[in-house]
Amino acid sequence: MNDTTDYIVVGGGASGCALTSSLLKGNNKVSLFEAGYSHHNFLLDVPAGFFKLINDSKYMTYHKTLPQMHLGGRENIIPQGNVLGGGTSVNSQVYMRGRPQDYNEWDEILRFNNDTTSWAWDTLLPYFKNMENNSRLNNEFHGKTGSLMVSDSSHIDQLTKDFIKTIEELGVPYTDDFNGSSQRGVGFYQFMNRGGKRSSAAYAFITPEKNNPKLDVKLNSNIEKIIIEKNKAIGVEYRNSKGELKKKFADKEIILAAGSFITPKLLMLSGIGNAEELKKYEIPCIADLPGVGENLIDHPECLILAKANGPYGYYKQGVGWRMIKNGIQFKLLGSGPVNSTGVEAGAFINPIDQDVLPSIQAFFIPSIYMNSDTIGVIEDDYGMSITTVVTKPQSRGSVKLASANPNDRPQISLNLLKDENDLKMMIAGQKFFLDAFQTGPLGKKVKQILIPDVKNLDDQKLAVHCKKFVKTNYHPSGTAKMGADTDKMSVLDAKMRVRGVDNLRVCDLSAVPNINSGNTAAVAMMLGFRCGDLINNAMKN
Repeated sequence: MNDTTDYIVVGGGASGCALTSSLLKGNNKVSLFEAGYSHHNFLLDVPAGFFKLINDSKYMTYHKTLPQMHLGGRENIIPQGNVLGGGTSVNSQVYMRGRPQDYNEWDEILRFNNDTTSWAWDTLLPYFKNMENNSRLNNEFHGKTGSLMVSDSSHIDQLTKDFIKTIEELGVPYTDDFNGSSQRGVGFYQFMNRGGKRSSAAYAFITPEKNNPKLDVKLNSNIEKIIIEKNKAIGVEYRNSKGELKKKFADKEIILAAGSFITPKLLMLSGIGNAEELKKYEIPCIADLPGVGENLIDHPECLILAKANGPYGYYKQGVGWRMIKNGIQFKLLGSGPVNSTGVEAGAFINPIDQDVLPSIQAFFIPSIYMNSDTIGVIEDDYGMSITTVVTKPQSRGSVKLASANPNDRPQISLNLLKDENDLKMMIAGQKFFLDAFQTGPLGKKVKQILIPDVKNLDDQKLAVHCKKFVKTNYHPSGTAKMGADTDKMSVLDAKMRVRGVDNLRVCDLSAVPNINSGNTAAVAMMLGFRCGDLINNAMKN
């Protein structure tokens, strides 16, 4: 075992980068394995650049679900970051934590398991504050000393301002902080960038350590299996950038941070999972954990698209002479549309009862959102989009092996909107925001609602629309969840340790018992830092 380190971190996404930073501060040697590419790319760096990459890019891995029969056999496409920094290097950069109730729920679930390990909001808030360097907010909810740059958008389109005013007229209060005392309201999002440059987990937590001799970053390196001896994780088998099969060993621990699709896949390939499922592929079972790959949760998202009655928004701002003009403005003055991520504002509401916790998150985009479901269905033009997202979905999916071949993609079923309560809530959210396109300052700029067809639109027709266009909000979670000792479907204990195998943990979003309300990137980073503390503190004792 001459090729050894202290810790091996599998996956260089949000949680993996944060964990690596934490372990290095504990004076440990760390090998960080990332299957994808370097994060240094101009289009990745600038706020608006990801729109050029989202549909066809080497920086993304495009998973496809199995046919979803409850959606008429549709197959959903789910992009995953294939780059150091993971999703934080390719996403729209929205900074969102969720609400205190999300984490108090986790704590309640884990109460009877490692009772000294708290997951309550009061315990986790310091992690969010400590990693954050907020350009505007500095109070009990925010920090200004961390390395993750969080800022207001430096460019706001007039349509976005019209959206804010319209939603206020519909009775939703304005908020200047979705991560403050209350999530409810309409307002402008904050983003993980500063001065026209993305602040990904790679930039925030790995770049400062680039000269640290105790850090070894291996890009374009695919882990194929965790090496386990006598129920103890001791190393990994991987393919390097040349395609050579190599081994790396860890003197202390191995931590999986490969995301909610690949983490359960690696566990199963290594003999950790449902014994009956592993038997199908002649994989010897080391730890019979039927919860591996189950409990897949994702935020379902549905579109509302409208054509504008004038040259409003960002249509054609990324092509031709407009692109040249905007590029020059950004380069010389640091201003203009290039500074926009395209998703400048949103809202959290409960369309059924405004007095209870929000159940719908909305994103407003000052352009027509063209994706695989809308290309060829509608014509791209001046317009605007609202996406409605169910924040606490009840539907659950799964991740399973396709074979014992590490090169094969896992079989994924998201089951978006399969639970009738999710569908009911999505329909209510669609109704509320359809009103926004037909009233107030925003309604005055709408020529036609393109999707859905608003003629005689009842709940049944809206259900058909939602099932036709529902897609991932890019937040898969829960496939190797923490849980109580009495929960046979729990994969991890409350210290993120894999049950039945020593020296093996999971620190990415697959670890969460339930998804948070809102975007998940900040949550993934928090999980990495929390795991790092659990490890470093254990070593001190």
